[in-house]
Amino acid sequence: MVTLGLYLEVLDYGYSPSVYIFNVLMHRFCKEGKIKDAHTVFNEITNRGLRATVVSFNTLINGYCKAKNLEEGFRLKSVMEESGLRPDVYTYSALINWLCKESRLDDANRLFEEMCERGLVPNDITFTTLIDGQSKNGRVDLALEIYREMLIKGLKPDLIMYNTLVNGLCKVGDMKEARKLVDEMCTKGFKPDKITYTTLIDGFCKEGDTESAMEIREEMIRGGIGLDDVAFTALISGFCRDGKVIEAERTLREMSKAGLKPDDTTYTMVIDGFCKKGDVKMGFRLLKEMQSNGHVPGVVTYNVLMNGLCKLGQIKNANMLLDAMLNLGVIPDDITYNILLEGHCKHGKLEDFDKLRREKGLVLDYAAYTSLVGKMSKDRQKR
Repeated sequence: MVTLGLYLEVLDYGYSPSVYIFNVLMHRFCKEGKIKDAHTVFNEITNRGLRATVVSFNTLINGYCKAKNLEEGFRLKSVMEESGLRPDVYTYSALINWLCKESRLDDANRLFEEMCERGLVPNDITFTTLIDGQSKNGRVDLALEIYREMLIKGLKPDLIMYNTLVNGLCKVGDMKEARKLVDEMCTKGFKPDKITYTTLIDGFCKEGDTESAMEIREEMIRGGIGLDDVAFTALISGFCRDGKVIEAERTLREMSKAGLKPDDTTYTMVIDGFCKKGDVKMGFRLLKEMQSNGHVPGVVTYNVLMNGLCKLGQIKNANMLLDAMLNLGVIPDDITYNILLEGHCKHGKLEDFDKLRREKGLVLDYAAYTSLVGKMSKDRQKR
């Protein structure tokens, strides 16, 4: 592999320097993240009496952009223009890409307009970059405008671009437009893939439309595409949010049958769903299942169960759960103690909680004190 030192040594023996070789060296250094070395090579082009090409500038500009030094990238663009070279589509695309990555969308749009004003025709990469940037920043209306403009210019979108737009629409909750875009995508000869379907399922579930999410799931299965952990988790989350705990638990079983392992958060969602319905027994059954599957439930899972017990007035069992937590090395947090305090205030005696607090060395936070003050005020009113 040729290094800069070796190449300069070769040149010292009288060989003619080559801009092409310098560009190759620059490209390698930029790829390795050695931007200073790349700039040294760039300077060597002029030092050897050669003239940097558009490729030379583009390589270095892209290198600085990757190093998150956009200011230097724009400075080099100015130097490029001053030297009589015209930035090309690649120059603009590199700068637009990194402006979008830094969420500087207005700057990216201005640069895009400048590019078009100079008679340069944006390519699919430029359009995809802008659409992706606008979509990820919630400006899906602008992303759709750019998409329409792309179609007018005769450029063909790809599946990645469609998935980006669908994702953007789902994020802002515009499921009707997302579904419409998928239909449009099909008419143009593109088949929805796992990402398309999963994005739609997640979007419908977040909007509380689990019925439509299940329709997408059936469509997915008919297309021979299996659900992944993201799709299953989205469905489980949607069912739990809608209070459909039986469906959530059934989907949890299907997920396991598909060879996928639900994580702690997924189990906890279902446990919480059953506890909110007053079925704490099922919650503990799922806790046991979690543990037998190698999971180590954390404080959030135990808080969900404790809250379920306290809501049912099972204060003794809640105290026992606290002991079990401590024995397992699970450190209770403020939420744990506030759940217990509220439970004792509503269904037990404050003296019992005070005794528990002293035994466990609990420190009350602001919320706990507020609950205590509220309880004491009610007691005074009763007297």
